[in-house]
Amino acid sequence: MKNYLKLMCGVFAMLFVFSGCNHSAPAENVSEPSPVTPVQVTTVRDSSLSEFIAFSAVSAYLEKSYVKANINGYIQNAQAIVGKQVGSHQLLFSLITKEAKSIGNSVNKLDAGFKFSGISDIRADQAGTIIQVNHQKGDYVQDGEALAVISNRNSLVFLLDLPYEYNQLINQNRSLEVLLPDGSKMTGTVSGTMPSVDSLAQTQRYVLKVAASKDIPEGLIAKVKLTKVNHEQAQVLPKSAVLANETEDEFWVMKLINDSTAVKINVKKGIENEHTIEVLEPKFSKTDRIITAGNYGIADTAKVKIQK
Repeated sequence: MKNYLKLMCGVFAMLFVFSGCNHSAPAENVSEPSPVTPVQVTTVRDSSLSEFIAFSAVSAYLEKSYVKANINGYIQNAQAIVGKQVGSHQLLFSLITKEAKSIGNSVNKLDAGFKFSGISDIRADQAGTIIQVNHQKGDYVQDGEALAVISNRNSLVFLLDLPYEYNQLINQNRSLEVLLPDGSKMTGTVSGTMPSVDSLAQTQRYVLKVAASKDIPEGLIAKVKLTKVNHEQAQVLPKSAVLANETEDEFWVMKLINDSTAVKINVKKGIENEHTIEVLEPKFSKTDRIITAGNYGIADTAKVKIQK
């Protein structure tokens, strides 16, 4: 029994020694490397920059020509079709009098040199689009009765209902850009205005004359851009370069101070358009590199890697 106890004590002593030898020193704290953000950069440039405000305008044809009968009679021939483009003096209708229809052929048989026809040709007074046809072949019409209506293609305008608060603004924009739904653009000029204001909407109607290179349907809604402010020599950056807080009362950019470090620079924002923003303060050098991609959510001082 004594030998057994001695053996057990020896085993425990050896385990204690080995555990002491294997006890390692505490591991040193190893700091993780700072993350490196891939970014794209640009430089500031001076450019003319304008800020716009857009309003809707509706196309209309101010002049409409009424094609009228000039005799009492029957429509012998009709070439007028709704939607057809016609030229000035193009034949649209042929009318024959009631008397000529009944006795004309008999008279011509008795005397071929008499050349009695009783037929009257009705032509378009001006070029345009036929927007209405009231009669067809075989109809009896009276002198002065409207046979068709033509819209004058040269009378195309856009009607702009402008809030009265912007009436001074349109005086500064005598030439306007008219943007159609298909993306095409036209230039319009203010040719007139209505001398009254809509009592409910408080808008005043302006007539914009345009030179259309293609046929524009009546009632088409377009966008008209009015220039609010124009700065000729603005210090500008792409919109993606300028960041803002949630309340949009603080703005900043991330500027590179070397090839691998970017710092936050607070800026004062000026006017802007769809793609560009003006930076009023501070004035950057033309060689300063400003981050345009990869700048969102990084630290005020950040490690970056420039991507080409």
